[in-house]
Amino acid sequence: MAYIIVDTCTKDEHCIETCPVNCIHPTKDEADFATAPQLYVNPGECIDCGACVPVCPTGSIFVLEELPSTEPSFCPAPSSPPLCGELGFFLASALLVLI
Repeated sequence: MAYIIVDTCTKDEHCIETCPVNCIHPTKDEADFATAPQLYVNPGECIDCGACVPVCPTGSIFVLEELPSTEPSFCPAPSSPPLCGELGFFLASALLVLI
């Protein structure tokens, strides 16, 4: 299972504070926090606990396989290559972890 954060993320950091393994980036301590449009889950570090999902005030965190169809501009259909903008690398990594 891989988690994904969609573009409604407000970078409030509730998910970062809740994550037991610190797999959500960038944090305020990381250089690219100010310029990053949203946070992301690093699938190589994530333990799939789901603790981030209920604390997100904007409901921006989903299990990759449960990504709503209302997010087509964010990520292509599952049959397409994992090219999701700036997060393509992390989605490709998530898919490799799943395989």
